[in-house]
Amino acid sequence: MCSRLRPSLSHLLSLRLLGTAAPRTAAARRSDLLSATLAFEDPSAFRVKSLGELLRALGIFRLCSFPVLVNHCGKLMSVARTLLGRRGFSLLLRPTVYAQFVAGENEREISQSMEKMSLLGLRPMLAVPIEEDLGESTGEKRYDDNMEAMLECVRMSHSNAWSRDPMMQLKITALLSPELCVKLTTLITQQPYDLNLVVRAMDGEPINFPGLDESEVAHFLCGLQRLNKIAEASVNKVRVLVDAEYTYMNPALSLVTMAMMKKFNKDGSWIWNTYQCYLKESRSLLLDALCLSKDEGFCLGVKLVRGAYMDKERKLAEKEGCLDPIHQCWEDTNDSYNGSLDVMLEVISQKPERYRIIVATHNEESVRRAAKRMEELGIDKDGGAVCFGQLLGMCDHVSLTLAKEGYAVYKSVPYGSVEDTLPYLVRRAQENRTVLQGIRKERDLLRKELRRRLRLSKGFPAAWLTPGTHTPAAPG
Repeated sequence: MCSRLRPSLSHLLSLRLLGTAAPRTAAARRSDLLSATLAFEDPSAFRVKSLGELLRALGIFRLCSFPVLVNHCGKLMSVARTLLGRRGFSLLLRPTVYAQFVAGENEREISQSMEKMSLLGLRPMLAVPIEEDLGESTGEKRYDDNMEAMLECVRMSHSNAWSRDPMMQLKITALLSPELCVKLTTLITQQPYDLNLVVRAMDGEPINFPGLDESEVAHFLCGLQRLNKIAEASVNKVRVLVDAEYTYMNPALSLVTMAMMKKFNKDGSWIWNTYQCYLKESRSLLLDALCLSKDEGFCLGVKLVRGAYMDKERKLAEKEGCLDPIHQCWEDTNDSYNGSLDVMLEVISQKPERYRIIVATHNEESVRRAAKRMEELGIDKDGGAVCFGQLLGMCDHVSLTLAKEGYAVYKSVPYGSVEDTLPYLVRRAQENRTVLQGIRKERDLLRKELRRRLRLSKGFPAAWLTPGTHTPAAPG
């Protein structure tokens, strides 16, 4: 049945494109104005930052421009922790890397960060920095503790007035073992599970899943009930964005997420799924999800990303002699992202109450494309159906400009102690190293703003931070 949706979507898209191809001089003028507004070339976006924040960002981004530091940041931090001790290491990281990318350790610190973000027109999307990969499973007690941490995240997101439409991120592997997710992926590839079966298991019904032994069934039921508790706590309060992970477990993660959508997304998009557009199958997966949501009668929330596990996916495919699941080049990934974006904006323009998307990207061209299509399709900037997302501490020139222009913009915000967030930061740095190494434009804009302040204060010569001269390190 789902396959029948694809021709109809293509037909719908072609009709809409034909309809907008008529003379539209006024629309073209608006488009030119929009492109100029969203050029992301204005350093004044950083005028909201303190001098210390400018210096810290410049120093950290400069360090991130060296591949050897990013590629080996985990080992380097481990050595630093050994040499400095836990307290000394924390004193080094807290005012630098931690302050750049983490909101804080306790609710008071997080609230201070979020209130400042709110004043800038940005919305927080809290992320509990907990996840697991194969070989890292820690047992039911740990998964229960992770559930409590996520329930606390729901409470904080809802009870504080940081955003009128709060969101949070969730990784299923913090609540269900990666090993089981891999086995489920193998099983459902051979014989798909009935979605209703998973929903009934979430409700506590003792379901026997084919292919799983007794202990695996028990763990799966516990994991589903943990997810059910989080969804029950968040529905009508906080939108939960479920992250995609590796291809060897993603089908299982999607099965569970779709079951949560079927149960909790009857009247609104409270549970969302993530689609990684660097995967060759991403468009197909998105079209299948659109079909399933239509057939099962639930609302669909989509987090659209390019993807962050490219190197590991390719190495694994090569090792196992499988086809590379990743697009061959950056241009193909861009086409995939922009095509999926167009599909979602098209269905949103028809039924904004049934579909939602967060355009989660640091790519300026994709952001401009989304804004342009929103205008062409008559989608409200801040109507709730479309929003934008970037990581805390990165791409602020895009986030702040979008917020200034009235778009809904979220920043992915991890929180926790230095010890708890360190593995998360290392993984994100290594997964996003191409982004980190390509933030030259943001560094240039930061320098321009810093030079402007120095000229105004007359405290230092304006040439102090020109390219090729001394750049101060981050403070602290």
